[in-house]
Amino acid sequence: MNNVNKIEGGEKRSLEWKSFLFITVVLFPVLSVAFVGGYGFIVWMLQVFFLGPPGAHG
Repeated sequence: MNNVNKIEGGEKRSLEWKSFLFITVVLFPVLSVAFVGGYGFIVWMLQVFFLGPPGAHG
């Protein structure tokens, strides 16, 4: 029962590399695009409904 959760050294190393590559190649770029796009959308909606277009007023 004690060795059920044991992972061999080679399997663990392979899993770590796959996790690292997934995070650096897929997850971080997707999150970056989502955050920048979300921020741009929020600024755009604020300008449309509350603040008006940028530039000199009046």
